[in-house]
Amino acid sequence: MIRRKLVIDTDPGIDDAIAVIMAMQSPELDVIALTTVFGNASVEETTRNAHTLIDAAERPDVRVISGASAPLARPYAGAIPHIHGADGLGDGGISRSATPASQGLSAAEFICQEARKRNGTLSILALGPLTNLALALRLDSDLQDRVESLTIMGGNAFCPGNASPCAEANMLGDPEAADVVLGARWPVTLVGLDVTQRIRLNPQTLERICSGTSARSGVLRSAIPLYKRFYLETNGIDGILCHDPAAVAMLLRPGLFQLTRLPIRVETAGLGRGKTWPDVGGTDHPAAEWRGRPSVSIAVEVDADAVESLVVERLAD
Repeated sequence: MIRRKLVIDTDPGIDDAIAVIMAMQSPELDVIALTTVFGNASVEETTRNAHTLIDAAERPDVRVISGASAPLARPYAGAIPHIHGADGLGDGGISRSATPASQGLSAAEFICQEARKRNGTLSILALGPLTNLALALRLDSDLQDRVESLTIMGGNAFCPGNASPCAEANMLGDPEAADVVLGARWPVTLVGLDVTQRIRLNPQTLERICSGTSARSGVLRSAIPLYKRFYLETNGIDGILCHDPAAVAMLLRPGLFQLTRLPIRVETAGLGRGKTWPDVGGTDHPAAEWRGRPSVSIAVEVDADAVESLVVERLAD
């Protein structure tokens, strides 16, 4: 088996934690590093959480590189404690790992370095705001040609948002960065709300992935109750929606998804800030703002039951 070399750019985050552990438990993926970014919590908290996840998964070979603390054009809007907890991992009292001293490289610098070193064999999985990737493109405009694939959990091409009526949370976190990243000519697959909101991890599934004796099960058992309570109280859902783990499923089982290819712009102003707008054609006038933009692969259909089964397969002790 040829294992895919993978950097996960992430803002853990409870669903990030599920996805990161799922990826590290998948033999098809060789996770070499977690690069961290602000989002569900501050970058200081997400970096500490990344160390906690690799310790729980017993993966000391996986590096953690701290990244951007704020969006490109605006201040960081702040953590989301009612969803992810003040600590980003559900405030469940889990013993979190200490954060070692900085290793010198930023996340953007590390991504550029690894892409050059691996000569077209590096894949990136982005689970948070896309600031680190936009900064990496600033450092090396050829990065888009050095990456084998970029899979992004984010966006809402054909459905409403979840962080606003218009926007998905990761895109709203840094729309300017997202527009840059989706305008670069690298092989992008967007796994957004169009499919992730159709995939639910029900209470029985959550019990199976949280009831084991391993440290990784302990982290999930501590983190998930707050997330589950949020969905029940806010959306009336008994269980949780499967956002970030769906992007891991795309890497592992792309046949579970149907894709369409369209160019996308990300709205950076007004009420629609953060909205991902695909150019579907059919207008009376050419869409100048989309002219020259590359098409990206957008997940539009999913076998939700199969994704849920895959999550259980990879996470149950």
